[in-house]
Amino acid sequence: MADNADRAGELLEQRMAHALTGYRLPECNDDPYCEECGEEIPAARREAAPWAATCIECQGLREQRRRHVR
Repeated sequence: MADNADRAGELLEQRMAHALTGYRLPECNDDPYCEECGEEIPAARREAAPWAATCIECQGLREQRRRHVR
C-alpha cells in the first residue's frame, strides 16, 4: 500500500520527466566575436559557455537593459 510520500515521489518524478522532455542544450556559437561590440570573446568564456554570443561586459549590459524594461 502506497503512502503519501510514495505518491508524492511518483508525482515529482512524473513532473520532472515531463519538464525535461522539451529541454535541449544550447547550441554552440562558432563565432569567436561578440555580436554587440565586435571584440573577440575571451577563450575562457567560450570554454565555460560555448553558446555565448557576447563578451561578458556586453552580456552584463544586456541583462541590465532587460531588468529595466520589466
